[in-house]
Amino acid sequence: MGFYDDFILPRLINLAMRNKELRPFRERVIGAAEGRVLEIGVGSGMNLPFYRSPVREILALEPAPRLLTMAKSASPTTGVPVNFLEASAEAIPLDQQSVDTVVTTWTLCSIPQAAVALAEMRRVLRPSGKLLFAEHGQAPDASVRRWQDRLTPAWRYFGGGCHLNRPIRSMIEAAGFRIDRIETGYISGPKPMTFMYEGSASPR
Repeated sequence: MGFYDDFILPRLINLAMRNKELRPFRERVIGAAEGRVLEIGVGSGMNLPFYRSPVREILALEPAPRLLTMAKSASPTTGVPVNFLEASAEAIPLDQQSVDTVVTTWTLCSIPQAAVALAEMRRVLRPSGKLLFAEHGQAPDASVRRWQDRLTPAWRYFGGGCHLNRPIRSMIEAAGFRIDRIETGYISGPKPMTFMYEGSASPR
Protein backbone atom coordinates (compact mmCIF):
# COMPACT_ATOMS: atom_id res chain seq x y z
CA MET A 1 0.00 0.00 0.00
CA GLY A 2 2.98 2.34 -0.55
CA PHE A 3 1.27 4.55 -3.15
CA TYR A 4 -1.93 4.68 -1.08
CA ASP A 5 -0.06 5.52 2.14
CA ASP A 6 2.25 8.06 0.52
CA PHE A 7 -0.09 9.90 -1.83
CA ILE A 8 -3.78 9.12 -1.29
CA LEU A 9 -4.04 8.71 2.50
CA PRO A 10 -2.48 12.12 3.40
CA ARG A 11 -5.04 13.84 1.20
CA LEU A 12 -7.90 11.83 2.67
CA ILE A 13 -6.74 12.71 6.20
CA ASN A 14 -6.47 16.38 5.26
CA LEU A 15 -9.99 16.30 3.81
CA ALA A 16 -11.48 14.52 6.83
CA MET A 17 -9.85 16.95 9.26
CA ARG A 18 -11.54 19.88 7.50
CA ASN A 19 -14.86 18.84 9.05
CA LYS A 20 -16.37 22.10 10.35
CA GLU A 21 -17.66 20.35 13.47
CA LEU A 22 -14.07 19.88 14.62
CA ARG A 23 -13.29 23.62 14.66
CA PRO A 24 -14.77 24.32 18.15
CA PHE A 25 -12.67 21.49 19.57
CA ARG A 26 -9.56 23.00 18.01
CA GLU A 27 -10.39 26.46 19.33
CA ARG A 28 -10.87 25.23 22.90
CA VAL A 29 -7.91 22.83 23.00
CA ILE A 30 -5.37 25.06 21.26
CA GLY A 31 -6.69 28.08 23.16
CA ALA A 32 -5.61 26.46 26.44
CA ALA A 33 -2.01 25.83 25.29
CA GLU A 34 0.85 27.90 26.68
CA GLY A 35 4.60 28.12 26.77
CA ARG A 36 6.65 25.62 24.79
CA VAL A 37 4.13 23.36 23.06
CA LEU A 38 4.63 19.92 21.57
CA GLU A 39 1.87 18.97 19.14
CA ILE A 40 1.70 15.23 18.52
CA GLY A 41 0.73 14.35 14.96
CA VAL A 42 0.51 17.83 13.49
CA GLY A 43 -0.79 16.27 10.27
CA SER A 44 -1.37 18.84 7.55
CA GLY A 45 -1.21 21.72 10.04
CA MET A 46 -4.91 22.29 10.71
CA ASN A 47 -4.25 23.43 14.29
CA LEU A 48 -1.45 25.88 13.53
CA PRO A 49 -3.63 28.95 12.80
CA PHE A 50 -5.24 28.63 16.26
CA TYR A 51 -2.05 29.14 18.31
CA ARG A 52 -1.64 32.48 20.05
CA SER A 53 0.23 33.96 23.01
CA PRO A 54 0.99 32.75 25.70
CA VAL A 55 2.37 30.04 23.38
CA ARG A 56 5.94 30.99 22.61
CA GLU A 57 7.10 28.00 20.52
CA ILE A 58 5.44 25.09 18.71
CA LEU A 59 7.24 21.79 18.22
CA ALA A 60 5.21 20.12 15.47
CA LEU A 61 5.84 16.36 15.43
CA GLU A 62 4.69 14.24 12.49
CA PRO A 63 6.03 10.91 11.16
CA ALA A 64 4.51 11.17 7.64
CA PRO A 65 6.77 13.22 5.34
CA ARG A 66 3.98 14.25 2.95
CA LEU A 67 1.76 15.51 5.77
CA LEU A 68 4.75 17.34 7.23
CA THR A 69 5.27 19.10 3.90
CA MET A 70 1.61 20.15 3.92
CA ALA A 71 1.96 21.42 7.51
CA LYS A 72 4.98 23.54 6.60
CA SER A 73 2.92 25.34 3.99
CA ALA A 74 0.33 26.12 6.69
CA SER A 75 2.84 27.43 9.24
CA PRO A 76 3.00 31.05 7.96
CA THR A 77 -0.60 31.50 9.15
CA THR A 78 0.52 31.50 12.78
CA GLY A 79 2.52 34.21 14.51
CA VAL A 80 4.26 31.70 16.78
CA PRO A 81 7.61 30.13 15.81
CA VAL A 82 7.15 26.54 14.57
CA ASN A 83 9.85 23.88 14.54
CA PHE A 84 8.98 20.69 12.67
CA LEU A 85 10.07 17.27 13.90
CA GLU A 86 9.84 14.32 11.51
CA ALA A 87 9.59 11.64 14.17
CA SER A 88 7.37 9.11 15.87
CA ALA A 89 5.41 9.82 19.04
CA GLU A 90 6.78 6.53 20.37
CA ALA A 91 10.30 8.03 20.39
CA ILE A 92 9.99 11.80 20.87
CA PRO A 93 13.38 13.45 20.17
CA LEU A 94 13.19 15.88 23.10
CA ASP A 95 14.72 16.05 26.55
CA GLN A 96 12.87 14.97 29.65
CA GLN A 97 10.57 17.63 31.18
CA SER A 98 11.28 20.09 28.37
CA VAL A 99 7.79 21.22 27.28
CA ASP A 100 4.96 23.06 29.01
CA THR A 101 2.04 21.70 26.98
CA VAL A 102 1.44 18.58 24.90
CA VAL A 103 -1.40 18.76 22.38
CA THR A 104 -2.97 15.74 20.72
CA THR A 105 -6.01 16.05 18.46
CA TRP A 106 -7.44 12.97 16.72
CA THR A 107 -4.05 11.28 16.90
CA LEU A 108 -4.14 8.64 19.67
CA CYS A 109 -6.44 6.52 17.51
CA SER A 110 -3.73 5.86 14.93
CA ILE A 111 -0.45 5.58 16.86
CA PRO A 112 0.56 1.89 16.72
CA GLN A 113 1.90 1.77 20.29
CA ALA A 114 -0.27 4.41 21.92
CA ALA A 115 0.74 3.44 25.47
CA VAL A 116 4.41 3.96 24.60
CA ALA A 117 3.59 7.31 22.98
CA LEU A 118 1.65 8.50 26.04
CA ALA A 119 4.56 7.50 28.26
CA GLU A 120 6.83 9.58 26.02
CA MET A 121 4.45 12.54 26.29
CA ARG A 122 4.59 12.28 30.07
CA ARG A 123 8.40 12.04 29.94
CA VAL A 124 8.85 15.30 28.01
CA LEU A 125 6.16 17.20 29.92
CA ARG A 126 7.22 19.36 32.86
CA PRO A 127 5.68 18.43 36.25
CA SER A 128 3.55 21.58 36.12
CA GLY A 129 2.62 21.02 32.47
CA LYS A 130 -0.57 19.74 30.89
CA LEU A 131 -1.74 17.37 28.22
CA LEU A 132 -4.56 18.83 26.11
CA PHE A 133 -6.56 16.42 23.98
CA ALA A 134 -9.47 16.05 21.60
CA GLU A 135 -9.88 12.48 20.40
CA HIS A 136 -12.50 10.07 19.14
CA GLY A 137 -12.76 6.63 20.63
CA GLN A 138 -14.70 3.95 22.45
CA ALA A 139 -18.37 4.83 22.93
CA PRO A 140 -20.33 4.18 26.15
CA ASP A 141 -23.20 2.41 24.38
CA ALA A 142 -22.80 -1.36 24.03
CA SER A 143 -24.44 -1.47 20.61
CA VAL A 144 -22.11 1.23 19.27
CA ARG A 145 -19.06 -0.46 20.81
CA ARG A 146 -19.95 -3.71 19.05
CA TRP A 147 -19.95 -1.88 15.72
CA GLN A 148 -16.68 -0.16 16.59
CA ASP A 149 -15.09 -3.54 17.29
CA ARG A 150 -16.47 -5.03 14.05
CA LEU A 151 -15.40 -2.12 11.86
CA THR A 152 -11.97 -1.37 13.34
CA PRO A 153 -9.93 -4.09 11.51
CA ALA A 154 -10.99 -2.81 8.06
CA TRP A 155 -11.02 0.82 9.19
CA ARG A 156 -7.41 0.53 10.38
CA TYR A 157 -6.34 -0.89 7.04
CA PHE A 158 -7.72 1.98 4.97
CA GLY A 159 -7.59 4.72 7.63
CA GLY A 160 -3.89 4.91 8.36
CA GLY A 161 -4.07 2.67 11.44
CA CYS A 162 -7.06 4.49 12.97
CA HIS A 163 -8.84 2.53 15.73
CA LEU A 164 -12.48 3.38 16.36
CA ASN A 165 -12.57 1.63 19.74
CA ARG A 166 -9.72 2.94 21.88
CA PRO A 167 -10.72 3.84 25.47
CA ILE A 168 -9.09 7.27 25.49
CA ARG A 169 -9.65 8.22 29.13
CA SER A 170 -8.31 4.97 30.59
CA MET A 171 -5.34 5.03 28.21
CA ILE A 172 -4.34 8.50 29.39
CA GLU A 173 -4.78 7.59 33.05
CA ALA A 174 -2.80 4.35 32.64
CA ALA A 175 0.14 6.37 31.30
CA GLY A 176 0.50 8.26 34.58
CA PHE A 177 -1.75 11.25 33.99
CA ARG A 178 -4.49 12.66 36.19
CA ILE A 179 -7.57 13.81 34.28
CA ASP A 180 -8.29 17.41 35.28
CA ARG A 181 -11.18 18.01 32.88
CA ILE A 182 -13.02 15.82 30.40
CA GLU A 183 -16.12 16.18 28.28
CA THR A 184 -17.51 13.41 26.09
CA GLY A 185 -20.31 13.00 23.59
CA TYR A 186 -21.28 12.32 20.03
CA ILE A 187 -21.03 14.82 17.21
CA SER A 188 -23.14 14.42 14.10
CA GLY A 189 -22.31 11.48 11.87
CA PRO A 190 -22.15 7.69 12.19
CA LYS A 191 -21.93 6.89 15.91
CA PRO A 192 -19.03 4.40 15.66
CA MET A 193 -16.84 7.22 14.30
CA THR A 194 -18.07 10.23 16.26
CA PHE A 195 -17.80 9.70 20.02
CA MET A 196 -15.47 12.46 21.23
CA TYR A 197 -13.27 12.96 24.28
CA GLU A 198 -12.04 16.48 25.04
CA GLY A 199 -10.12 17.66 28.07
CA SER A 200 -6.87 18.15 29.90
CA ALA A 201 -4.62 16.06 32.10
CA SER A 202 -1.52 16.58 34.20
CA PRO A 203 1.35 14.28 35.21
CA ARG A 204 0.77 12.36 38.43
